[in-house]
Amino acid sequence: MTLANARRMVAGLAFAVLVAYGFAAGLTGSPVLVSDAVAQTEGRVPGQALGNVSDAEMWRQVRQGVAGTVSIPDKKAGVLVQSEGDNWRAWRNGPIAVVGAIAFWVMFFVVFGFYQLRGKVKVSHGYSGRKMLRFGGIERFSHWLIAGSFVILAITGVNMLYGKHVLIPVFGKEGFAALAQYGKYIHNYVAFAFMAGLVMIFVLWVKDNLWDRYDFNWIIKGGGLIIPGQHPAAAKFNFGQKTVFWMVIIGGLVLAVTGVNLLFPFRWVDLQMMQWMQAAHATLSQVLCALMVAHIYIGTIGMENAIHAMTDGYVDENWAKEHHSAWAEKALADEAAAAREAPAGGAGQPAE
Repeated sequence: MTLANARRMVAGLAFAVLVAYGFAAGLTGSPVLVSDAVAQTEGRVPGQALGNVSDAEMWRQVRQGVAGTVSIPDKKAGVLVQSEGDNWRAWRNGPIAVVGAIAFWVMFFVVFGFYQLRGKVKVSHGYSGRKMLRFGGIERFSHWLIAGSFVILAITGVNMLYGKHVLIPVFGKEGFAALAQYGKYIHNYVAFAFMAGLVMIFVLWVKDNLWDRYDFNWIIKGGGLIIPGQHPAAAKFNFGQKTVFWMVIIGGLVLAVTGVNLLFPFRWVDLQMMQWMQAAHATLSQVLCALMVAHIYIGTIGMENAIHAMTDGYVDENWAKEHHSAWAEKALADEAAAAREAPAGGAGQPAE
């Protein structure tokens, strides 16, 4: 056999093998090498779909967040592009940040302007020299627990939203990174103290923060803040304090639910819902920050003697009669009744 004949025989066998493979592949539906090569030269891909249409459709689905199939345990990795993230980022850096800052400073200057016009709400009849116990130890502890934790959460939370604009020029990027990191740790752990305080004040004060017959008249007279000397009757808490209480309870509950979901991501909700929860968390926290400006003002420099109710727990009797006359009358009556029932030589307890 000559070399030329040997070459012709090998070529013939190879051709026969290719034909046999193509025939078998056609019967089984498996890809055919010859057909695939031809398809690629004609602008098509395996599966009889035009390449340009297939690519466009695939990327359209990717852009819409359609999940693909992955073999790893984290099935969220099947989503290559989460387009809702663009909307979340736009809201976070846009309306939430801008409107929140404006609302806070508007409240601050409104309160400052009101103080300049109205001045401090003084005890109209002067101090009596007799004190009444307004809040017991557990009540004051609960108040300062939630107040202190809220201030820490507000500072560390504001840093997450505005810190890069304010602190990077001061501390540099590395300094800000360290502050942000430790601030986040503080924020995460102090949140549990806030939630504990929220439960405590609800249990202690919910019964005194329901609507009563004094509230409508208090609203009509503006709480006695507009016209000096006019103090509408109120029980232990007036309508303004009740409003703050329920905003803190309801708002705090929403902050707690959204915050826990952010602390433990993907345990109960998906990525898109977490973005909405973060937006709600940031928005509501700024609403409460603005509210606290007014609350802190009226409890400190805005009203004479009010701060003592949450420091040593006692207020002057005249202050109590002017701002919470219904509560003062009942407390004094209970104190007198206790004194009458006490054994001879005993002393009545201060009114709660």
